[in-house]
Amino acid sequence: MQRIHTLKQQIAACRLCAERFALTQSAHKPRPVVWFDPNARLLIAGQAPGLRVHESGKPFTDRSGDRLRDWLGLSEAEFYDQSRVAIVPMAFCFPGYDVKGSDLPPPAICGQTWHDRVMQTLPALRLRVLVGGAAHRYHLGTRVGVTEVVKDWRALPEGVFALPHPSWRNTGWLKRNPWFEGEVLPRLRAKVKELMHDD
Repeated sequence: MQRIHTLKQQIAACRLCAERFALTQSAHKPRPVVWFDPNARLLIAGQAPGLRVHESGKPFTDRSGDRLRDWLGLSEAEFYDQSRVAIVPMAFCFPGYDVKGSDLPPPAICGQTWHDRVMQTLPALRLRVLVGGAAHRYHLGTRVGVTEVVKDWRALPEGVFALPHPSWRNTGWLKRNPWFEGEVLPRLRAKVKELMHDD
């Protein structure tokens, strides 16, 4: 337990990307958002915190979080129960905006430095929910697009679901791919409910 506490402290104190972030349009300072516990059964592997999460210091405190909780069938209390749910993005800090005001991708150095070490501290995981292309690539080794990975959900390893990002920018994607809400989400919610209530 001390090893995990130390790792959390190290991530929270990380400033590897300070110079990189200072050069972004948002010109912000690092603020790692750390949210995992060794007893967690459910992993939510995301992309990187957005600006609202950067400001709150708590994962998915934005409209994407509202949609993701709906997809999972979880209340806020259940979603933020660290003894059951680990939220481990591919980058722990908000990467910032580019000159057009778009989100920058998760810096690779963050995942390379921390991700394997964090995953080694989560032995109780039974369900992995991979949110977005960066998480798909790391956890599945995929090199195809998000739609292809998500659509092939039945072929994924047991205990793994791949999702698109729950950003409201993806509302058009959801309308073009009704099979996601019709086929994938009911199965995902059933698995999450079974996991969360299996004591």
